[in-house]
Amino acid sequence: MNITRDFISTRCGRIHVACCGSGFPLLLLHQTPRSWNEFREVLPLLGQRYRAIAMDTVGFGDSEPVPENSIERWAAAAIALLDALAIPRAVVIGHHTGAVIALEMAASQPQRVAALALSSMSLVDAERRAEHAGKRPIDEVEPRADGSHLSELWQRRQPYYPPGDVALLECFMIDALKAGALAAEGHRVVNRYRMEERLPLIACPTLVIGADVDPHAYPSAARVAAAIPGSVMTVIRGGGVPLPEQMPQSFTEALLTFLTDIHLG
Repeated sequence: MNITRDFISTRCGRIHVACCGSGFPLLLLHQTPRSWNEFREVLPLLGQRYRAIAMDTVGFGDSEPVPENSIERWAAAAIALLDALAIPRAVVIGHHTGAVIALEMAASQPQRVAALALSSMSLVDAERRAEHAGKRPIDEVEPRADGSHLSELWQRRQPYYPPGDVALLECFMIDALKAGALAAEGHRVVNRYRMEERLPLIACPTLVIGADVDPHAYPSAARVAAAIPGSVMTVIRGGGVPLPEQMPQSFTEALLTFLTDIHLG
């Protein structure tokens, strides 16, 4: 199944999307500092039953940046994309940072989100904000003329990727370099978000996906699920930080099982 790509003009600037299939719309949101390419293998699988749309978060990939960066502004840009595409309601699927954006979309515009899938979303509360305050984000490296910062960035990420999987790390590096300063700032944006105030507002069917080899998000997956009334949780064994591209089949199967059990309309 072919993936089509386009630039969509919205009130928040031009947003780049990759789409596949037809049917009820699914909006997929990537982690920091990635792009739609994180879902390259997932899109055709979902596209067999749904209209799958992966967007580049504003400022990442090929989407235009916004003047100020926050989860609220990034969520507003995703809503603006739905408006530009004349999509009244969608299932919103996010991974890591994308899950936080998806959460805010459902909290601020509940009528637009038919269902929610939160993959590898860390619980950001006062304790986490205090713990991470002033800490160097994982993707922050100081550019150096000899290019050694590229090796440093690779090495900082390598422990969280499957051993020996050069291809996944290369995809990460391409997106990280394209994001520039947002590669590090995106993590600070997440840490500023007051998630504990938004989680209880979620009223739509919600799936929480935990990847048990993800040391950043998995330890709080059960707490995220417990904070959302009526949510369900599934664990993908062997999944790590790059879950959608590391295990696209397992990731998609978890989504399809969840979507089959709920009414979309």
